[in-house]
Amino acid sequence: MNKKNNSIIKYLKNSLIASCQPIPKGPLDSSSFILASAKASIIGGAKALRIEGFKNLKVIKKNINLPVIGIKKRITKRYPVIITPLLSDVEKLAELGAEIIAFDATFRNRPFSVGKLISKIHSYKKIAMADCSNIKDALNAIDNGADILSTTLSGYTINKQISKNPDFKLLNLLIKKFNVPVIAEGRFNTPAFFKKAINYGAHSVVVGTALNRIELITRTFLDE
Repeated sequence: MNKKNNSIIKYLKNSLIASCQPIPKGPLDSSSFILASAKASIIGGAKALRIEGFKNLKVIKKNINLPVIGIKKRITKRYPVIITPLLSDVEKLAELGAEIIAFDATFRNRPFSVGKLISKIHSYKKIAMADCSNIKDALNAIDNGADILSTTLSGYTINKQISKNPDFKLLNLLIKKFNVPVIAEGRFNTPAFFKKAINYGAHSVVVGTALNRIELITRTFLDE
């Protein structure tokens, strides 16, 4: 890994990464809101951002000088993989300036292998972040050269009700087994969960819904 990427990873230690992704097609789903959300998160202390989509990434990189985890979501009938499934997605995210490119690292049917995605990310001298659902995903990602592991997809690849709480079991397992940064992501939606993840040894924590999905935040009050 080059000096710049090592510096980025070191900078992210013990940080909060704000995932500025409003509900698709909701009233807040606009680049202007995403930029405002990102700026507000940074005022609050976020050290980096997770941004979806080429248009949004372009706006963010034009206005904010912080590391960005870039992703592109694609929902198709042919493949269950949604997060950055295509090599062309990696190319575009890299060209738009994402320092870190995250992708679905699960074993589900996909248009391009995990190995090919990581190789493409590295060809642009970017950091490859593997969004995993279990230990097998992580093992395969590491074997193919992933730089960062995350718990992003835990609970989202099985036909069961998704837990309300983060997967601390998987987080702990990844931290203990692998000598790479592990980012906690997926339902880390309270300050207590953030603190617990950092205490477990998470390199950093991605927080999204709790910061900017107002529809879901409001519903949690009524669901009580």
